[in-house]
Amino acid sequence: MRRNITLKPHNTFGLDVMAAYVASISDLRGLEQLRKSGVWQSERRVVLGGGSNCLFMDDYFEGLVILMNNKGVSVQDLGNGRVCVSAAAGEDWTSFVQRMVAAGYSGVENLSMIPGKVGAAPIQNIGAYGVELKDVFHKLHAFDTQTGQLVDFESKDCEFAYRSSIFKTTFKGRFIILSVDFILQTTYQPNLNYGAIRLELEHMGVVIPGIQDVSTAISNIRRSKLPDPMQIGNAGSFFKNPVVHELVFHDLQREFRGIAGFPEKDKTVKLAAGWLIEQAGWKGKRVGDVGVHQQQALVLVNYGNATGRDIFSFAMEIQQSVREKFGIQLEPEVNFI
Repeated sequence: MRRNITLKPHNTFGLDVMAAYVASISDLRGLEQLRKSGVWQSERRVVLGGGSNCLFMDDYFEGLVILMNNKGVSVQDLGNGRVCVSAAAGEDWTSFVQRMVAAGYSGVENLSMIPGKVGAAPIQNIGAYGVELKDVFHKLHAFDTQTGQLVDFESKDCEFAYRSSIFKTTFKGRFIILSVDFILQTTYQPNLNYGAIRLELEHMGVVIPGIQDVSTAISNIRRSKLPDPMQIGNAGSFFKNPVVHELVFHDLQREFRGIAGFPEKDKTVKLAAGWLIEQAGWKGKRVGDVGVHQQQALVLVNYGNATGRDIFSFAMEIQQSVREKFGIQLEPEVNFI
């Protein structure tokens, strides 16, 4: 355990936040020993994976930051074209996806290039291009911080929802995910529901796409739209795409031509938050060291020396502006710490 450590390398916004205590965990034994420490008992705690979906609100975190760095991936053949893949929480998500694609296991290729670590994926129920983590999830293994016991969660226990799970609601902060099991396929049925994928495949000259083709296409799309956190601080999509009743969407269509919407279940429509933000005049706008990315209005960026409070205030102005123009309340996807 180290004291007074900068978290700048551990959050993709690149905020120079200091933490009172930082502990790197590589196995269960290390976590069990940490739980016995006085720091664990007395300090506020937060677990970081890749720090790709969080915003530290203050320049100093008075508490314990736990970095999950355990590693390991194993595969069990289930027969009938299925495999169960178990990945440690500290595995890099992008590297994990690339490994599965290279092995010919399908199911996560549409989730290529999402920053972060495996352990954070179920918490957020990450999703992209027509696929969510819950679609390939089998179960996870977690450490109960209250009892010190190991607990397994199956899909039905996780209460998966759009960019949410029980680990963001009822059990927020209680469980530390150690590993995640996925059910993947050895035969491939591409999910090309999003038009951008088909267009990119055409651009690549691919007629009959394989797993690697789709993964490459999605990676190309993400690189063209999203800034690299190594080049400019950001946490990807800052807001969730709002979901409204189809009648509300029809009203919006009459007033705002070109509004983007994707039909969901139960007579609801998912709106494109980026479109709303752009139409409200925020795309490419910059105030001090905080701004909206020029290529993707859903991404807020740190141009160098912004603080968490700067980014939060800027985001709230965007939220208010969209609400005033469209009557739609944007909900942050990023977690505030």
